Amino acid sequence: MKPSHLIIVVLSLFTLCACNMNATKSDSEPKPIEPIPFKTVSMEDIPVYNFDQLEPLLNQKNDTTYIVNFWATWCKPCVEELPFFEELNQYALDKKMKVILVSLDFKKQFETKLIPFMNENEIRSDVVVLSDPDSNRWIGKIDENWSGAIPVTILHNAKSKLFLEMAFEDFTQIKNIVEKFDRETSEM
Repeated sequence: MKPSHLIIVVLSLFTLCACNMNATKSDSEPKPIEPIPFKTVSMEDIPVYNFDQLEPLLNQKNDTTYIVNFWATWCKPCVEELPFFEELNQYALDKKMKVILVSLDFKKQFETKLIPFMNENEIRSDVVVLSDPDSNRWIGKIDENWSGAIPVTILHNAKSKLFLEMAFEDFTQIKNIVEKFDRETSEM
């Protein structure tokens, strides 16, 4: 074989190997998470609970971290932070985390305020309604330090619970708190 043919063969093999390495590399890169599709909701899509029905959601004992936010459409700080929970919901898709939004909207406003709000803002997180007028009974059961003001967020898993009576300023703030809670409780 002539030296010039040998060079061509070696260069061809090198090119083939380089192409295969690039193909393998791109196959191993994580695929982006597809956004959760939005589905128009009606009241039939949203569970309405009294506190006794909601309480098991607040005390699940498994390997998932639950981020439970109490909010209402009439609460300005709640509405302002909802986009951060929506972003957190998307972020949590490939993790053992679940976002649950607990609406405290008034029963007479479910159809006129809550449902239109959810559809206009394309809320994709799981939403449940807590419709239990005896708030004096259940507020202290959620956390003995809760003043009753919203927004309130509870992080919990099988190992721990964190009560946050505050409004979040941005996605990074809530993400950092959730990640720290998740990291610390996994080390317990």
